[in-house]
Amino acid sequence: MTPSLIRGRPRRGTSRISVRVLLALVGGLVGVVWLVLPGVTVGDGGAAAGGPDRAVAGAVAQGEDKGTSDVDLVMPGLAVVAAAVLAGYGLMRRRRRARGRTTPGGAPVQVAEPPVGELDERARALLVEADDWVRVSGEELGFVEGRFEGEDLAHLEAVEYGEVIEPLARALSDAAGELTVAFRMRWQYEGGVPKEGAARRHALAGIVGRCQEAGRLLDAQAAAFDQVRGLEQGLGGGLGQALVVAEGRFRALAGRTGGAGATLRGLGERYAPSATAAVAGHVEQAKDRLVFATTRLNHARQSADLGDNERAAGHLRAAEGAIAQAAIFVEAVERLAGDLATASALVPTALTGGEVEIAGARESLAGVGDPYVDVPPGELRARVAHADLALAGVREELTSGRPYDPLDLLRRIVRAVGPVAVGRAGVIPAAALVCARGAVGGADDVVATHRAAVGSEARTRLAEARRLLAPPVSAPAGRAPRPELADLLAADALAQQAHDLAEQDIRVHGHPVDSPAEDVNGLAGALLGGVLAGGSPAGFGGPRTRGRRGGAPPV
Repeated sequence: MTPSLIRGRPRRGTSRISVRVLLALVGGLVGVVWLVLPGVTVGDGGAAAGGPDRAVAGAVAQGEDKGTSDVDLVMPGLAVVAAAVLAGYGLMRRRRRARGRTTPGGAPVQVAEPPVGELDERARALLVEADDWVRVSGEELGFVEGRFEGEDLAHLEAVEYGEVIEPLARALSDAAGELTVAFRMRWQYEGGVPKEGAARRHALAGIVGRCQEAGRLLDAQAAAFDQVRGLEQGLGGGLGQALVVAEGRFRALAGRTGGAGATLRGLGERYAPSATAAVAGHVEQAKDRLVFATTRLNHARQSADLGDNERAAGHLRAAEGAIAQAAIFVEAVERLAGDLATASALVPTALTGGEVEIAGARESLAGVGDPYVDVPPGELRARVAHADLALAGVREELTSGRPYDPLDLLRRIVRAVGPVAVGRAGVIPAAALVCARGAVGGADDVVATHRAAVGSEARTRLAEARRLLAPPVSAPAGRAPRPELADLLAADALAQQAHDLAEQDIRVHGHPVDSPAEDVNGLAGALLGGVLAGGSPAGFGGPRTRGRRGGAPPV
């Protein structure tokens, strides 16, 4: 609102009141004149007709005039009353409008704001929803990019590819950026920042606004995205191409799923049970999603053959969501196998590096150099004792001959040595990076494949762990960017918390269907994974557009 508008409103309001008062006064004056005029007329008439020779006629005339004067009193009285009523009504209406006004034109009244608890719940819910919007949009965009892979890309100019994909990818990146800021604000809010009540309310409103903006960015590109996909074109157009991509990924995943099962069995024979606990059941869940995808792909083909492209597009999108989640389960097993092999090779080196860091700390306590200027000697001595004890436990487990969990041993070394590490051994940050990446990846897998159950607390901690794990913008010359050791330790701890909270949410959520008899063709897993949102397949877009492909029923 401009200052001129702000200044203008009160003057217009005052002028309206003044006009009403003026009208009331004029009406009253007219009424008074009307009342007085007949009396004056009668008096003048009596004098003119009151000669001694016509006394009787004058009396009769006065009697007639008196009767007329009584009648004339009625209309002026009504006029005065009507004018007063209108003026009073106008004034009351003006005051009522001024009390209800929320613009600077009148006396503003504080609009009732929602309670902080209600605003907090809204912020939590929107964080979950916005996280799903971004995840699903990225998932479907990946299938669109699949159309341009291999031979298809050879027939498409790079400029055209950029014109098709880049605007969509940019919108997704911008939405993800808004969500990242919202999660960061939420993490700070949970940590007590800001502290003032009004500022905390403002922070919650900011979280809501960021999430809404993320949804708006995706909604704005939904129509362009649908145009790129061209699913309404049928088997001869985008729908046929999309089915080819989805079926190709399905076949590749079916083969990888069998390999993941063999890999998991081998890991179970070589390492302790805790080493593979995070991916226990992943192969079975991958197969479950593939069963669901098989059914949906078949329905998509059948609907397309019948010319029902809208229904075919819904079935296809549901199949794509299930295929994407099956890939997450399989890749989790493959990634864990690599992480365990890396950790197994790093444990002996990390032990040596930890001993170097501990020896340096002891030298500092003996007065030879002092890189621990901010650590009191007593606390440093306690840290050294704890690190010594932890390394001794790792050595004992390594030499016991029993299967062990390499990632767990590496994590114990890093957490014990981290408080005394000052960079003497570069292996400690490298080991911490392996642990943190594995923990963040594992937590993200749980959230991505159980979207319908996992709440905001797990997602907020996962987002903060991701932020800490991100490499810094700049790094010393000749050195690859790497997060600080303290950030890596914090990221690892937060990711494990996120994983535990996500598992807890899944248990509380329970089975997504009422009875086992209703769980046909992998429906329960698809519902739990958020492949179907309210019975419709989730797709690229925000709150207004993500469920637009409602042509595929849940069963």
